[in-house]
Amino acid sequence: MTRKIEKVAVIGAGVMGAAIAAHVANAGHTCLLLDIVPKDANGGDAGNDSASRSRLATQAVQRMLKDRPAPFMHPSFAKRVIPGNLEDDLDKLADVDWICEAIIENPKIKQDLYGRLDKVRKAGSIVSSNTSTIPLHRLTEGLPDGFRRDFAITHFFNPPRYMRLLEVVGGADTDPAAIAALSDFGDRALGKEVVPAKDTPGFIANRIGIYWSYLAMQAAFDLGLSVEEADAICGRPMGIPKTGIFGLGDLTGLDLAPHVNESMLALLPDSDPFVQMYRADGPLVATVSKMIEEGYTGRKGKGGFYRARGKEVRDLATGEYRPKQRPDLDSIKAARKGLQALVEHDDRGGRYAWEVLAGTLSYAASLVPEIADDIVAVDRAMRTGYAWKWGPFELIDRLGSGWFAEKLEADGRAVPAILKAADGRPFYKEEGETAYALTPGGDYAAIPVADDAWMLADLKRGRAPIASNKGASLWDVGDGVACLELHTKMNAIDADIMAMVVQASKLHSKGYKALIIGHDGDNFSVGANVGLGLFQANIAMWPMLEQGISEGQRAYKALKYAPFPVVAAPAGMALGGGCEICLHADAIQAHAESYMGLVEVGVGLLPAWGGCKELLTRATLNKRRPGGPMPPIAEVFEAIAQAKVATSAAEARDMHILRKGDGITMNRRRLLADAKAKALSLVEGYQPPEPAVLNLPGPSARAALNMAVEGFVTQGKATAYDAVVAAEVARVLSGGDTDITEEVTEDKLLALEREGEMRLFRNEATLARISHMLETGKPLRN
Repeated sequence: MTRKIEKVAVIGAGVMGAAIAAHVANAGHTCLLLDIVPKDANGGDAGNDSASRSRLATQAVQRMLKDRPAPFMHPSFAKRVIPGNLEDDLDKLADVDWICEAIIENPKIKQDLYGRLDKVRKAGSIVSSNTSTIPLHRLTEGLPDGFRRDFAITHFFNPPRYMRLLEVVGGADTDPAAIAALSDFGDRALGKEVVPAKDTPGFIANRIGIYWSYLAMQAAFDLGLSVEEADAICGRPMGIPKTGIFGLGDLTGLDLAPHVNESMLALLPDSDPFVQMYRADGPLVATVSKMIEEGYTGRKGKGGFYRARGKEVRDLATGEYRPKQRPDLDSIKAARKGLQALVEHDDRGGRYAWEVLAGTLSYAASLVPEIADDIVAVDRAMRTGYAWKWGPFELIDRLGSGWFAEKLEADGRAVPAILKAADGRPFYKEEGETAYALTPGGDYAAIPVADDAWMLADLKRGRAPIASNKGASLWDVGDGVACLELHTKMNAIDADIMAMVVQASKLHSKGYKALIIGHDGDNFSVGANVGLGLFQANIAMWPMLEQGISEGQRAYKALKYAPFPVVAAPAGMALGGGCEICLHADAIQAHAESYMGLVEVGVGLLPAWGGCKELLTRATLNKRRPGGPMPPIAEVFEAIAQAKVATSAAEARDMHILRKGDGITMNRRRLLADAKAKALSLVEGYQPPEPAVLNLPGPSARAALNMAVEGFVTQGKATAYDAVVAAEVARVLSGGDTDITEEVTEDKLLALEREGEMRLFRNEATLARISHMLETGKPLRN
């Protein structure tokens, strides 16, 4: 039987349950959110009205509208979450396809709830638990066969909107069709990296992550490392987020650790390395317990191992707080040469790195196939659940599997069976266009790539690009479609990228019928390489600087009027010049987590590669906007002058960056395939767009915009130089010295952008802003 999920309910309006409901709403689905009836809602002054009885769920939705980072991708999505309670609204579950339970981690309370759900749910509906550690078989003990057939575990990671991992666990009695439906909905609708896990304590990511967290913290105490030293080593050198290990504890909440550890200790056998390693009377447990008692539970409390916005750190020896210090260990410098250099360095930092890696990686290796059938699932779980850059087996490959096994043996540690089966070979290898992963039996199995879910790396493997330079490459992605890949640092736009944009716009001469622009990086593009502009301005290379602006405008214009459809596929940050590329495409297929905007004013500049022109044109030609020319001008002026950035692709629609017909993809792995499909859908009968001609008010509009900015300066909400930059933006958007009766062409707007940009580059205050941004990564408020 094929199962399909349309209607969803979440039981439990706590932090996790409410956020799961919000993400279901992000996916475009209505979600019923139920919680218990508060005790004081059963009578007395509070009354028995429905709103009061459902207020736990209602308040959860209201809280999420204020939370940052925001659980909702757009405030309007909150309307899709329907609050209710478990007494008055239980019968509404009869119309629901998937009921996700997210209540307290107590098997008895969960089973009591399941009994109630089973009486009202419709036949064939799926029930799942968001438990983080409790095995499925314990949750379904004694429950009816029909319920066990429809039951699974769907373990989301917090926060559900942003963390990509979804572990799906089935039991011995679970209908495979239920698992398939949950996996498909999690993948396509919720955008998750769905990883099948086995019914074991902690599943995959938490089984390894809890072990790693405890080991890394305890080893810091044992080897005498400071918090800063441990985080510097157990962080970026290992491909772990810069929070490191103690910073991560602060982020997730130190009060969570004792509960998770206790749960795992109760579930795991005495022979498990975590149980054997754990020291209830050790310094780590004592320190964390004391911190919790004093209210130092991490970022949500008075602080944790760090406080005062990270400026103070807890001394592990004394328990007192002191100013944060920059770690000065030779092993940290050695890490630049690779992981082997780090762990082989004979100082406490090197010994610490080896202790953490040896323990964690050998533990992970020993758990396959117990927790997952293959190493790919384990690596994906740790990358997407704990934000590791490399999974455990990828880390072993970076060390060298043979080297790692020999060092474990020399250190008197057990060598896991799968590491012995590797026999010095890598866990991953590539042959031609296929990638392979080592199986527990020691053979290699091809890693499958779906036709509708792939990364660019999957199509590049074993192939040569159509064309390439230092800044960008062109790749054949099949069916007559090419892909323009940016690959500078942070994908900042430079002359090499511009040259490849021009080349891409001419690919029809080589038989290509469509172009997509995208890549596998975390961020589409952070904007122009302003460092080059700063250098040219500092030595007064004005002709060359203006030439760079002109060439960018011509390149983007060539893209817009190319003889075939162009689809941009942004993900992550698409700022400044990166946003401008998207604005010049025929269509955008954006990842849901795309953060787009024209932010040039932050460095004292304006969007001069057609950004002002394109955003103004979109807003002006929007038929739903009455009121003459000023409302769209004012709207675009506000967006550019305030450097507004959409915090999701849904918000980018409000800013006219995404238009009607542009698409949003929830799953990052499906983005390029969706962009390719959109490009192909535009091929038949394609004609380049007609150049837009606008009627703009000129000086009168400019005066109104400048007056508004001057008011902000007077109120202290903007600086004097903000007004200077804003005045140049106003000049472009108002059409320069024109009149409402005159027509303003695209070329006229491009000329105004170019002139304004050059005036700003000649201003020392702009150069100061650029220098400050390059040195600190933060805007200068001059």
